[in-house]
Amino acid sequence: AGWFRRLLHKPKPSSAESSLDAGRSASSSPSSSSSAKSSGSSPGTSLARSVCPAPVLASDINASGSARWAKSYDVCICHSDADLELVEELVSYLEGQPESFRCFLQLRDAAPGSAVVTELCDAVQNSHCWVMLITPGFLRDPWCKYQMHQALAEAPMANGRTIPVLKDVDRKDYPKELRNLYYIYMALKEKSFRQIRDTIVR
Repeated sequence: AGWFRRLLHKPKPSSAESSLDAGRSASSSPSSSSSAKSSGSSPGTSLARSVCPAPVLASDINASGSARWAKSYDVCICHSDADLELVEELVSYLEGQPESFRCFLQLRDAAPGSAVVTELCDAVQNSHCWVMLITPGFLRDPWCKYQMHQALAEAPMANGRTIPVLKDVDRKDYPKELRNLYYIYMALKEKSFRQIRDTIVR
């Protein structure tokens, strides 16, 4: 009879203890241990990883959410007719990169029969970046200056989208409209092409 009374008066485990025991038994089960191994980190580590932003890689420019995809072209090359051969080399280099840059080249991509002003404005508005190849021919060409002004009007603060490239031009002849922007000086062609590419993906 004594043992029966003790059984009736034995205290029941609290709900907190029950949940703790359930948590312990769950953590020791094979399924939870295998999932912990597969994740390779504790919940605290996972949270820290989600808070810390990952570094932006050059390959991220291919992401569908990238700003480049909001435009028809990645880069518009503003140049004079005298520099067409050099520009064709630059376009070939950029379009051959792993990022497959979409370049606007006026003589190749302008719609036949369209007005020059319309094509220049559309090219500027539909491009993510603008490379200004500033040469003696660029400085003499009123259409080049017009396109430069259109690009500056499209992005007044530049934000890295306007990329001046100087070739065979003295610093004193650098257009005053661009003097608040750093430029690439083209001495070695291959090195300058890499700098342009790196600036676009930045």
